[in-house]
Amino acid sequence: MNGPVRSGAAPSYYEATRAVSLATTPLDGDIVVDVAIIGGGITGCSAALDLAGSGLRVALLEAQDIGWGASGRNGGQVLPGYAIAQTSLKRLVGPEDARQLWDMSMEAVALVEQRVTDYAIPADYHKGYLYAAIRPRHERALEEEAAELTSLGLAGAEVLRGAAIQAHVASPRYRAIMTEPFSAHLHPLNYTLGLARAAQAAGAHLFSKTPVTAIEQGTVLRLKTPRGTVSAGTLLLSGGAYLGRLWPEVAGYVMPVGTYIVATEPRPDIPALLPLNEAASDLNFVLDYYRRSADDRLLFGGRVSYSSVPPPRLAQAMLARARAVFPQLANARADFTWGGLVDITRHRAPQFGRLAPNILMAQGFSGHGVALAGLAGRVLAEAARGQAGRFDVFARIPQARFPGGRAFRVPALLLATSYFRLRDLL
Repeated sequence: MNGPVRSGAAPSYYEATRAVSLATTPLDGDIVVDVAIIGGGITGCSAALDLAGSGLRVALLEAQDIGWGASGRNGGQVLPGYAIAQTSLKRLVGPEDARQLWDMSMEAVALVEQRVTDYAIPADYHKGYLYAAIRPRHERALEEEAAELTSLGLAGAEVLRGAAIQAHVASPRYRAIMTEPFSAHLHPLNYTLGLARAAQAAGAHLFSKTPVTAIEQGTVLRLKTPRGTVSAGTLLLSGGAYLGRLWPEVAGYVMPVGTYIVATEPRPDIPALLPLNEAASDLNFVLDYYRRSADDRLLFGGRVSYSSVPPPRLAQAMLARARAVFPQLANARADFTWGGLVDITRHRAPQFGRLAPNILMAQGFSGHGVALAGLAGRVLAEAARGQAGRFDVFARIPQARFPGGRAFRVPALLLATSYFRLRDLL
């Protein structure tokens, strides 16, 4: 994600409440490993954990701090599926691969819970989720989604209307909601740092403040950094929105998009806003998403930006969005406001691929990556060990570049987004 938008004593609420200590240093010297990983988010740390646990020598290189990017700044919503609808995914890849991709997404959610438990990660993990309908067409979409989830084997999805809504979300804004018990929410920075700590304990070498400046390809890969080199037989790229800076050939397949979150002060009325402590989002194209924190703040996310410059008066704008959902927050203040980049693909499906026989990448989780990123790390690790069956299922998802090249793809996307924003109002 991009540099944090600061409104409080720390860059983000998550940074202010980090509960996992992690000691890392920059690479200083030359090392030889079996697998090198670029990117210290959930994907990279997940891959490092699995690879080191299988006995391989692993080095992970992060240009900033572990968890600095999207993995440590996001909305903390742990969801099955993908940012692309399952029916659209089925049209792209066919029913057999679409079903396998769905099942792996369910595994991804279960993997988060398993790792939180197995490695005692203080991530404030809590199950429960709801989708909220603002427009009549959203109501129809919820009914269709509930039927689809049931057909895929996710039990418990239920569409609620009228007074039943208030038992889940105390807002006058919604016509209907769909609840489901499988999804969850957590503190994403503590989760990422917990994975990193577990990877270190398994024997992985994690280096922060270590940008890779060049990659020499060959049977043995050589990664150059400011103060040393890493030689490896296999390279895994998990740089998300930043991968294009190192490997420009893939830049056209993702669009870095800014999104933002505000954290209110701790308030005694926050538990009543979400009585069952479910996370939530609406169905707008530019959607709102929110949840309670462990210390009774509302964490409310939304907005999009195609510039590295945060929107003006961001804290006030985010609070206004939150108050449109919860008028009870009329006197709330913004203790923290921050933002970052999400790597969006053209059709919102993730992109996995081989850039060379011994260089693999995963990116483009499109704002749906808390669970998916952990599974992506596991699938990359399997492929690095020669078990590429599941990686190949992801790699078969067809990809398309954003139109317009570097000069015109942002204006083109702005035009498309403006259309969908107008549609959100109808």
